[in-house]
Amino acid sequence: MDPEQQQHVAAMMAGFGMIFFMITVVIYAILVFLFWRICTKAGMAGPLALIAIIPAIGPLIVLCILAFGDWKVVPVPPYYAPLPPQYPPPPTYSPQGPNV
Repeated sequence: MDPEQQQHVAAMMAGFGMIFFMITVVIYAILVFLFWRICTKAGMAGPLALIAIIPAIGPLIVLCILAFGDWKVVPVPPYYAPLPPQYPPPPTYSPQGPNV
């Protein structure tokens, strides 16, 4: 390879490296944002999501904290649907028997 081709290959590799770095930063930003929201909804501190920045093991640590942590949220009361009307209405019996 002549020096001019080496410069072109080096420039291309630098461009690919920058694109890869930018995509990685965007993915980590989205990951931290999502973990931050989950942590605050679980009643935990939002900055706990910054642990997810640690490469490879950070998201696993945050998931373990969320899975085994004590969520400080008030449970939603259960929804009770209205009872359906009774069809047919219950039969009425006379105290003297059926032939009266």
